[in-house]
Amino acid sequence: MSPDPRRTSLTSALTSAALTAAAAVPAALLGRAAWGVPTQIGARRRRLRPLVAGSPQFSEGKFRNTVPTPTMEPGSRGALLKQLREGRGAGVPSGSVPLVRPEVPAQAADLAVTWYGHASALLEVDGHRVLVDPVWGERVSPSATLGPRRLHPVPGPLEEIPQVDAVLISHDHYDHLDLPTVRRLVTEQSAPFVVPLGIGEHLRGWGVPADRVVELDWAGSHTVGPLTLTCVEARHFSGRGLSRDDTLWSSWVVRGPRHRVFFGGDTGYHPAFAAIGAQHGPFDLTLLPIGAYSPAWAAIHMDPEEAVRAHGDLGGRVFLPIHWATFNLAFHGWAEPVDRLLEAAARSDVPVVVPRPGERLDLTDSTPVTPDWWTAVR
Repeated sequence: MSPDPRRTSLTSALTSAALTAAAAVPAALLGRAAWGVPTQIGARRRRLRPLVAGSPQFSEGKFRNTVPTPTMEPGSRGALLKQLREGRGAGVPSGSVPLVRPEVPAQAADLAVTWYGHASALLEVDGHRVLVDPVWGERVSPSATLGPRRLHPVPGPLEEIPQVDAVLISHDHYDHLDLPTVRRLVTEQSAPFVVPLGIGEHLRGWGVPADRVVELDWAGSHTVGPLTLTCVEARHFSGRGLSRDDTLWSSWVVRGPRHRVFFGGDTGYHPAFAAIGAQHGPFDLTLLPIGAYSPAWAAIHMDPEEAVRAHGDLGGRVFLPIHWATFNLAFHGWAEPVDRLLEAAARSDVPVVVPRPGERLDLTDSTPVTPDWWTAVR
């Protein structure tokens, strides 16, 4: 199969820009930036392919979405390169992001959530806890010195999170699967890592015991106590190095005896949201991505209006936005995603909660009102 010319063209342009920048960097700094990168990248394609090739989602040497999904939209290369030069500052807040020191009770609630920023959250469902896409690292990059870094500190230490029943990972991108965090969770927690196909090979290579790794294909489920964790379709891609789509990407359904939560991870809008809602919903809470969107990659990242549509397809009750505020990964304004979300949600009469990073919301009996905390630092 011939390579996608759009992807090849963009990769070539970005590689040229990176090499030009690298030429001006002292060799010692380059060496420091490259330290540990092979380990960060994780399992290579030759190790992964025998483990994933039997999946219905895997064909012609890679995982594929069920609908056509260009990583880059046709004709977007020039505009994207201009934004790379001129537009990155738009996504930085003007002041310090207000944080809340997390206060997680000893006993998990029937329905509560603590948002730690970006896509990292601690779910409480029917007295049990699930940690999703935990990223406590300073940068979302294979390099410790280059790449997007936090716009605000982690609101609370990883060590203060009580024992959880499972750790869910949506896909292997650096802003969702963080090697330093994984290594800390190996010692701080005893729960299994429940992940899409292929990611287990990353984890085992990083020292996660094999008996703590559960890999699932779309529609596969795993139970922990009374909770059923179901891997469901997302519309995205994967890759931690130059090789793409060697591991699967997903969203997750967390279903307890009384409550249901949908965790979107990172995804573009897709028709399967309605089918997921019909089969697994309705959901008491949805956590859906609203940030890092662009016309250049409209198929793989939802914008806020699409996220509201997905929430409706899923049969969601309360909407909590994720994938914004913590890392500058696109070219829109820092607070633009939440502003657009609230406008779209108001038109559809969707209840939205917007916690500060670190804030815990108990949704068991009512929907709390969360004040506007972002306008002052937009």
